[in-house]
Amino acid sequence: MEYTTLKSTGMEVSKICLGCMSFGSGHEWMLNREESAELIERAIELGVNFFDTANVYSAGESEEILGDVLAEYDRDEQVVATKVFGEMGDSPNRQGLSRKAIEQELAHSLDRLGMETVDLYQVHRWDYDTPIETTLRALDDAVRRGKVRHIGASSMWAHQFQRALQISEREGLARFETMQDLYNLAYREEEREMYPVCERWNVGVIPWSPLGAGYLTRQHEEISETIRGEHEAEVGRPYMEGNGIEINERVQELAEEYGVTMAQIALAWHFENEYTDAPIVGTSSIEHLEDAVEALDINLSKSDIEYLEEPYETVRISGHE
Repeated sequence: MEYTTLKSTGMEVSKICLGCMSFGSGHEWMLNREESAELIERAIELGVNFFDTANVYSAGESEEILGDVLAEYDRDEQVVATKVFGEMGDSPNRQGLSRKAIEQELAHSLDRLGMETVDLYQVHRWDYDTPIETTLRALDDAVRRGKVRHIGASSMWAHQFQRALQISEREGLARFETMQDLYNLAYREEEREMYPVCERWNVGVIPWSPLGAGYLTRQHEEISETIRGEHEAEVGRPYMEGNGIEINERVQELAEEYGVTMAQIALAWHFENEYTDAPIVGTSSIEHLEDAVEALDINLSKSDIEYLEEPYETVRISGHE
């Protein structure tokens, strides 16, 4: 395993963050508690120390499973991230980024995780119904109370993120130190505005869906044959727009040349990428997890990277939903 400093947080994290959305129940591709525990334990054996979950993943089951497994290990060695915003029940104030929602959901998340403090607490999306000043003050209070070490954000417009950062600086509040957004070889729109903002503010970048939910792991003709592929098709990700098919074919070509999988080439690109700190790898397979770690040993040449990136064209914005 290789490690990196997560920008201004100063935390040392593995260059692979294990995404925990597959832990729990609700979909065919999810893992039960025993299967999830095996995956987490194998990740720790491989050197992964960075885990990303959310309160809405399986309605809290993911946090419970992750917390139960990590309780058997040295907590000081692990970096745990979770999120708030999504709906956690039919009753009012169980979603969004109001002070009430944040304080309640943070307490519930900490209880499920079995932790007194979470290392990284992220807003899952932008809340158009709550002033950002209210959200930032609530998050700052959580940091000051010792319930949260660092705060981060996820998929939003660059102008929203910039505004939040400026307000935090002006008011002397804890600021967002990480950005978790959609970013992969077939979707690079974040390079235009979001990543320059992240660079300006020394914000860590931890992309979700670094493999395009399978689009970059198999020939494009086969993507709809998987359950996750069907889901992405329903969401309407623009991977096959903007020369996405050619990008897919070039990933396949280089994979054959290197004698590795397409997924490993797509991840190796992230490891060489100037923006990415630690891609969030979500998997339901120990084999795929091991493959992801092995991808750290692949050294793409500058010409390989240029070859993979060259076909990309602007596509419509995705990931904010």
